[in-house]
Amino acid sequence: MISSRVLLLAALISTALAGPWANICAGKSSNEIRTCDSLGCGQYTAHRNHRPHQGVDVLCSDGSTVFAPFSGMIVGQEKPYKNKNAINNGVRISGRGFCIKMFYIKPIKYKGSIKKGEKLGTLLPLQRVYPGIQSHVHIENCDLSDPTGYL
Repeated sequence: MISSRVLLLAALISTALAGPWANICAGKSSNEIRTCDSLGCGQYTAHRNHRPHQGVDVLCSDGSTVFAPFSGMIVGQEKPYKNKNAINNGVRISGRGFCIKMFYIKPIKYKGSIKKGEKLGTLLPLQRVYPGIQSHVHIENCDLSDPTGYL
């Protein structure tokens, strides 16, 4: 039986080998986390409708190219809302010891391999659904842990 220490060490090594994630949005020199606006705040665990925010919002302009943060596989479509709206789209990516969901993008594909820094898709029009919000890509670890340290 493998001990929990061995599993933790393996996870830490695979995370260290992955390195920091690539810049997420075209036109940005770094992954900047959304500050607070009239619709809320973008950091991990910010209060949202009586629950903590389960991801991080990375600033990006509507219509901007969105890049893959790490190399891996796009394993399927993700939808953040139950109802239809102009921004209800995204993907799940796994690889290099990570599994994330990225919301508010129109991906170029819903399955297949992707390289770190490769075009993943285009940011959808957040201003059409939430006027006045700081437009962003939502990034959420599949295990709901904090992704901030990789950005």
